[in-house]
Amino acid sequence: MELLFIRHGQSEADLIDVLEGRADYPLTELGQTQARKMADYIAEQYPPVLILASPLKRASQTASILQEAIGCELKYDDDLMEWHNGVLAGLPMEEAAVKYPLPEGGRPVHIPIEGGESELDLRYRAERILRQVLHDYEGATRIAIVSHGGLISSLIQAFLQLPVGDVVFATGDTGIHMFEIREDLRVVRFMNRQDHLFD
Repeated sequence: MELLFIRHGQSEADLIDVLEGRADYPLTELGQTQARKMADYIAEQYPPVLILASPLKRASQTASILQEAIGCELKYDDDLMEWHNGVLAGLPMEEAAVKYPLPEGGRPVHIPIEGGESELDLRYRAERILRQVLHDYEGATRIAIVSHGGLISSLIQAFLQLPVGDVVFATGDTGIHMFEIREDLRVVRFMNRQDHLFD
């Protein structure tokens, strides 16, 4: 089975310098263009048989554009939403830094942000998603997951069986990661590919 992890395109939150997380902002016009370029690229090079997506607007719009290009089934799953950032959702970054400053040395991985989830909670969610996909869709040739930077980083950590909190994987707008499961072997095909934006 091949797995594509795809981040959404640029959202309106990117333009107004707020913390997004569970705040639900739609794609910008540029974000929609990025999503169409990604969709054309995926349709030509790596068409999935199924798309699983976060229902948050920026991801659901990206997934819908991809689905239109591919024609395969699209399912939304609340577990694919971004890190639950609680009280930080939608706050301007400067305001968040004053109201909810990080503890010295950073927040321990097991302690959640007020009203949200911890880094450990996020990783557990990613582990559950990955295992569920591998179990429920065993035999599928290629599945695309359209989600968010934080969750995608946790999915990659889970796929690579890395410890929590040691490594973060960045993903640009409509960045694509591709992995493969071959019996007991886990293969990294490529990471954060954005060729489609520069052609």
